[in-house]
Order: sequence, then structure tokens, then C-alpha cells
Amino acid sequence: MIRMAKEKDIPRIGELLSQVCLVHHNGRPDIFKEGRKYSQKELRELLADEKRPILVSVDDNDEVMGYCFCIFQQHVGNSVLTDVKTLYIDDLCVDENLRGKHIGKELYEAAVKLAKERGCYNLTLNVWSCNQSAMGFYEAQGLVPQKIGMELILK
Repeated sequence: MIRMAKEKDIPRIGELLSQVCLVHHNGRPDIFKEGRKYSQKELRELLADEKRPILVSVDDNDEVMGYCFCIFQQHVGNSVLTDVKTLYIDDLCVDENLRGKHIGKELYEAAVKLAKERGCYNLTLNVWSCNQSAMGFYEAQGLVPQKIGMELILK
């Protein structure tokens, strides 16, 4: 079942945030530290922000198996960008022990449904090129590159 995250989910979401951070740290230790993206205090603040919904997939015992952090974005009055409404997926994670059970696909589809219900023009996300499994997952969901970030490391 997919539902909106609740305060009682914060400890489990924190565990999953650590898993995601480790994937990024292992892929790019020059950029990512070990740890997690949000503190418990920050998670409580996010739960109260209607522009930043957090979807969770839960099992029959209402335990979190995965999450999808979303952000509604709109560039009203921008001199270059149109003011279309976008749902940006900030982070999507399924517990590493539960992958392959279509939980990520269900979370992604719930985000698409939310975007449509809220009148969004599109859904966007960023994925690090070192995370090949995530890139493959998103491509399988029909996403295509919108823009590409490039770098030159200047050691």
C-alpha cells in the first residue's frame, strides 16, 4: 500500500536515507559522505510542508518498505522558463533487502498519479551516472534524459 508519510515513519525513513547515502558514497566518495540526507528534525519539517509530499510504501504491518520524496516546483515570472508546474522526485528508495518486488515501480506510479492529480505538466528527477541500477529503473519506467550534468575534476 502507498500512503503519505507520517511522523511515526521517521525512524524507518532515516534507515532508508542511510542506505541511499551509502550507494552514493560508494559510487562517488569524492562527493558524498556517509550519513543521511535529512535529520529527524528536518524530516518532521518536511512532513508539514504540503509542497514537499513524502510517499511511503508499507507492508501489512504498516512498516515502511520504501519512500519517494517529492517537491512541487513552478517558475512563475521567470524570464526564461515557462511557469509549468513540475513534480520533482527528490529521492526514491526501496529497502535493499526488498528490491525486485516492484515496490519502487509502485512508488513511482503513485508519484505520477499525484503529479497528474495536482495538475503538473511533467515529472522530473536527477540520477547520478554512477548509479546504473537507478538509471536502468527510471529508463524502464519511460523516463528520458531532460538535461545532462557534466564535470571536470580539477585535482
